[in-house]
Amino acid sequence: MNRLFEVIRTPLDPFLNRELSLLAFNRRVLAQAASADVPLLERLRFLCIVSSNLDEFFEIRVSGLKERVKLGSVTPGVDGMTPREVLRRIGEEAHDIVDQQYALLNDEILPTLAREGIVFLRRGQWNEGQRQWIHDYVLREVLPVLTPVGLDPSHPFPRVLNKSLNFAVELEGQDAFGRACRVAIVQAPRALPRVIRLPRDLTGVEYGFVFLSSMMHAHVGELFPGLAVQGCYQFRVTRNSDLFVDEEEIKNLRTALQGELPQRHFGDAVRLEVADNCPGTMTEFLLQHFGLRRQDVYRTPGIVNLVRLISVPDGVERADLKFPPFHPGRPGSVEKTPDLFATLRNQDVLLHHPYQSFAPVIEFLQQAVDDPQVLAIKMTVYRTGTDSVLMDTLVRAAQKGKEVTAVVELMARFDEEANINWAARLEEVGAHVVYGVFGYKTHAKMLMVVRREEQGLKRYVHLGTGNYHPRTARLYTDFGLLTANEEMCADVHDVFTQLTGLGKAGELHHLWQAPFTLHERIVAAIAAEAERARNGRPARIIAKMNSLVEPEVIRALYAASQSGVRIDLVVRGVCALRPGVPGLSERIRVRSVVGRFLEHTRVFYFHADGAENIYLSSADWMERNFFRRIEVCFPILDPRLKRRVIREGLKPYLADNVLAWEMDAQGNYHRRRARTRRINAQELLLAALEGH
Repeated sequence: MNRLFEVIRTPLDPFLNRELSLLAFNRRVLAQAASADVPLLERLRFLCIVSSNLDEFFEIRVSGLKERVKLGSVTPGVDGMTPREVLRRIGEEAHDIVDQQYALLNDEILPTLAREGIVFLRRGQWNEGQRQWIHDYVLREVLPVLTPVGLDPSHPFPRVLNKSLNFAVELEGQDAFGRACRVAIVQAPRALPRVIRLPRDLTGVEYGFVFLSSMMHAHVGELFPGLAVQGCYQFRVTRNSDLFVDEEEIKNLRTALQGELPQRHFGDAVRLEVADNCPGTMTEFLLQHFGLRRQDVYRTPGIVNLVRLISVPDGVERADLKFPPFHPGRPGSVEKTPDLFATLRNQDVLLHHPYQSFAPVIEFLQQAVDDPQVLAIKMTVYRTGTDSVLMDTLVRAAQKGKEVTAVVELMARFDEEANINWAARLEEVGAHVVYGVFGYKTHAKMLMVVRREEQGLKRYVHLGTGNYHPRTARLYTDFGLLTANEEMCADVHDVFTQLTGLGKAGELHHLWQAPFTLHERIVAAIAAEAERARNGRPARIIAKMNSLVEPEVIRALYAASQSGVRIDLVVRGVCALRPGVPGLSERIRVRSVVGRFLEHTRVFYFHADGAENIYLSSADWMERNFFRRIEVCFPILDPRLKRRVIREGLKPYLADNVLAWEMDAQGNYHRRRARTRRINAQELLLAALEGH
């Protein structure tokens, strides 16, 4: 093995487990819900985010591990753990997280909300007026859409949708046909709200809510006239939601996905959540039906689906209990000259979301649509949402006769249906719609405009670290670059040609592209810093990303540390690298920043003998991004903008002592505490960049 990649043996495994690292991230999110420094309704929102994250974790990561166990795999991962060992550890960690969630909800958040006039009324608290209103509501809005299914030989257990709210009802008596009734299943349709607001004159507070589950418990007997309800227990099943499409068997990816998507709701069960009042016999009955074991059940002292509580912060108009509103700023170069094409002919434009507005990206596309000199528009579509002004604008471009090409990623997890619909709309108006390269997700964020000018055809490009999604651009931190640099635009043109046509991948001027050059260029850049350090020259690496798990990159970072390179890694979520291990990674520091905004930027800094090379990317340092996705990593060439990325995208996060957590050599995270001056990276950037 090359000396560069020698890794010193230590008592610790050099790699941390990916799944356990992801659960550790959710503990950091849960800490936001527990923090008294976070506004109350935002604490509830963070609590819901943890539940949403755990749902996806079980749907994708846990289901994959269970499949490996089912196939008999005992092969350990790079962390030295077998799939069965990982599942055992996940069970311990996830149960503890869920216990903490409900303790925080029931003992702290709900009582504090009640003191603020935001009350969740339990059945035992209803007065006569409330009880009558709820009864009328159930008769009018709930019972007509319910279909109770009594279990007997002619009524098998119904197909329970993934993550749906259900009730197992124990009954006694005989029905109209003389059948003995024991158990029935009632599914709550997704169309029904899970939290219902009562009129103020009935509650005496501005916001009085009742859970749908409480209403069901109170009135489920009305679904079974003449029978005695012995018990009613809410439950929820999480299923394997990964999609499988066989490359050899399909001729049209969109058609294949349309057939596969409905099955996502009925994949193999991986987790059962039941209310804590559910008796052992009923729990065992449900576990047996879903093919699960006791370690797969999660007992909840409250509603089984906390995700649906996320509607409460949005529906409660209490600005004093939420983060202060902000107005995204705009770069001065964009403000001075509304004509973006004229601006880009003179200089590049860097946008830092959400502190700066996403509007210039929308305006860039809108100006292209309305400009008679624009001939063609090409765009990648990964996540844009079901209601997207960008996609509507792209449709309008095709209607106006522009040559529109959309590379739509149909396998964008949980956005497949929206993307299928956008693909169909674009095709209807004459746009060229392609689905990239089968087997490689198109994750690159690229938008290119071709315009006829006096000197001939000229290209303009937007490249980003985040999605073309105006709503998430107010919630996620990302960088976007607008440029007319000829070589950069030529690179983007070549990548689009790969995606829509056939041919070999050519040499690009500036872009590092997955799956071809990105991995080797990252490893080479790390190795170059290591070589500088060995030769006694200054060497430094700073990288900010969402996840770091790819083994060869981690080995390269270890080797660079051993060579004397000082390395700072700001990794929001999963990190498989161990920092601070003597002889292995003692010069590496890992921190995670969790706050109001989801840290989503990927920024890579290499000192490069003072050149301070800065790259932005759509890709994390993960195997899937390097080898199974089409990604781009692009340099910031303008020295002025390069300084901005360092000043805004890196330095505040290295100095943060409010939102930052630091990882130790054991893989545990410790929250930074401000000893003197309080430094909150997100607040600093809001103050510096937001509009007024």
